[in-house]
Order: sequence, then C-alpha cells, then structure tokens
Amino acid sequence: MSPAPTPPPTDRGFLRRLLVLAVFVVLLFLGFDLLWAPQKKTLVVYCAHDSIYADSIFQEFQRETGIPVAVRYDTEATKSLGLVELILQEKAHPRCDVFWNNEILGTLQLADEGLLLPYRGSGYERIPAAFKDPDGRWAGFAARLRLWIVNTNHLAPTEEAVEKASSGDLDRMVIAKPLYGTTRTQYTILWKLWGRDRVLAWEKDRRARHLREVDGNSVVKDLVCAGVCDLGWTDTDDYYEAHDEGKPVGMVPVRLENGKTICIPNTAAIIKGTKHLAEAQRLVDFLLSEKCEIALANAKSRQIPLGPVDNAALPNEVKQLQRWAADGVSLGDLDAANMECLAWLKSEYLQKL
Repeated sequence: MSPAPTPPPTDRGFLRRLLVLAVFVVLLFLGFDLLWAPQKKTLVVYCAHDSIYADSIFQEFQRETGIPVAVRYDTEATKSLGLVELILQEKAHPRCDVFWNNEILGTLQLADEGLLLPYRGSGYERIPAAFKDPDGRWAGFAARLRLWIVNTNHLAPTEEAVEKASSGDLDRMVIAKPLYGTTRTQYTILWKLWGRDRVLAWEKDRRARHLREVDGNSVVKDLVCAGVCDLGWTDTDDYYEAHDEGKPVGMVPVRLENGKTICIPNTAAIIKGTKHLAEAQRLVDFLLSEKCEIALANAKSRQIPLGPVDNAALPNEVKQLQRWAADGVSLGDLDAANMECLAWLKSEYLQKL
C-alpha cells in the first residue's frame, strides 16, 4: 500500500492576502461606517463671537461631553452678517448644526426664514422671556452693552462730556460701519423708535459733520486708544480689552432719548436639518447654562449673565454692567425694522465695497 501524498506547504502570504481582501469586502458592504463613525458625531458650529473668548467654551464642552466640535468663525469686518448669509445660502443642504451669534438681528432673520429648529431645553428654561423666542427657536445669553469708549487724555468719561463732544464736528468720533454687528443693532433700534425719515436725516447730518466709519468695533477701540479719535461707539468686550492693556480709556453707556441703554445678547440656535440633533441640543443647553454665563462674565469680555447666577461668582465690573443692563431697551418686535433698516444699509454700503 503506497503512502498518502504529502499536502503542499501552507502559503501564509496567500492567507494574509485573502484575509485583507475579506476585510475590505466587509468594509465595502458596511459603507465604511466603522471608519467614519467618529466624524459623524462632529458638530459644525458657525460662531460670530470672537474666537479668543469662544474657544475656551468649546474646549470645555468637548472635555465634558466628548462631542467634537468644528467651528467656523467670521471676519471682524462682516460678522455676523457673513455667517447669516452663508446659512441662508446653504438652507437646501445645511452644513451648520448650531449657530452661536454674537447679536440678535441675524438670528431673527433666520427664524423668519424658517431655518431654526425649536428647542426648549434646560438652558432655555433659565433664560428670562425678554431674551428668548417664545416658540423656542433661539435664546439669548451673556449680553454686551453698547458703550461710548473715551480717550481719557482728551475727554472726561462722563455723559455730559460725551454729549458735548458729539454735538459738533465729528472728525474725532468713530463708529463701525453699521451694516454689520452690534452697530447695526443700534441703528435698527433707532429705526424702530424714530422711523425711516428721521434715521436718514440723522445719518446725513452726521456724515456732513465728518463722522469716521471703520471696519469693526475693534478698529474703533484701537483708534480711540491711540488718541487718533477722542471717542467712539463700541461694546463692553472691546472696551475691557483696552482697559486690561492699560490704555487711557473710560466708558459711558450709550443711552437713547428715553434713558434706556442697549443690552445685546449672544444667541444660540439649532439649524433646521441638523443630522446631529441630540448633540446640538446638548451644546445649546451648555451655552445657555449658568456655568457658561459665569465663565463668560469672568473672561476678559466681562459679559453680562441673563439667567440667574451666583452673584458671588461675578467680578465687580460685571455687577456694575448689570445695573446699566437693567435699563436695557426691549429688543422684541424688531423684525420689521430689522429688514427695512438692513435693506437701506445694504444700498448705502455694499455698493461702496
């Protein structure tokens, strides 16, 4: 009886190639879900707030939740209008999950366009009614005040000195172009209170008196700090940046004719069509939380909490701002004035770009 044939030696290289091929086929049929699962959880946030203040908030959120965040910021000159326009352009295929706006007008426009998803979570519940949409489409937090920033080498930081300096030639007064940001909000409030004709006459008079206009509140701050201008309009965060650098500056709240101040909140909203709803809701709750408002109040921006907080955790400077903010004009029912004023501002400024 002849011996059985000896089996051929095992081709280990062939087996390895076969195993690799099998893994490839499995991944192909799974649509590479295993490879791309981490990216699917990444939240895309469009943020009009300054990155120097917002980055730490996003880092803390990611540390607490493990949810990665990809942030798109806007430029100083065009915030927040640029991000609002981008969300409008992308409405058929939204890329943004959460919009952190540093003012309210663009958020109102997106709500009117039906692009915001209602959400009334734990953060929404702690914000006063005056600073949130009754339908839950957005909520405000961590506000700023509109201020006169004054070079104290040239002008006393008092309401009387500011009124006198702004009543004559304005070549030493500076503001940001009102097409953008919180200066636009200030113009829109005046539009609502005064009406179109008075705003246009007021603007024509100020231009005739050589008012300076620049690209953003930070440029306003820089010109006043350098003594190129004596005074200008800006916000609390820009003022405190100059103050902390030891610049010769003082602040006076901008007051309307009725004595009201202008208190402008940040706003948080979820974009309709988000594919990461649960994660977006967690971020919005985080932004609207007491912890976040206290963190922003203690940051260099000194932003003003809107919901209830432990006042012992606030710096004295913010407590002073809270008293001024208590006189804030109502920002409700700005929708009509917002669109009318924006249309006029675009006709005035975009043709000059």
